[in-house]
Amino acid sequence: MSSQNKMRIELNELVFLGYHGLYAEEKKLGNTYKVNVHIDFTPKNELVDQLEQTIDYVHVYAIIKKWMEIPTPLLETLVGNIAEEILVNQVLADKVFVAIRKVHMPIPQFEGNISVSVEKTRNK
Repeated sequence: MSSQNKMRIELNELVFLGYHGLYAEEKKLGNTYKVNVHIDFTPKNELVDQLEQTIDYVHVYAIIKKWMEIPTPLLETLVGNIAEEILVNQVLADKVFVAIRKVHMPIPQFEGNISVSVEKTRNK
């Protein structure tokens, strides 16, 4: 593997109960959210065999969990906050993609779900 090869760490289908939304019903009843995060990075070494040489997904999960516990009116704000904090705390991260899916919509006869996503790239 060349040091120019990109790697990706993915945290997929993380499930949280959250109280996000603009409407009183959402804030009171809560909802199920599924979160996907992809983090692209370029290893500095050919062989990645130390935690310091990769993305610490345990720490990334802690960031996601922290933000999912803070009631936030808009998912757009939430995905942005999560992506930004990951870039700040994971110095190897080149690019972060965060998607949050609201499983149940408080809209009568609505079938399906909605999601909001963002992709942020580190300014080099």
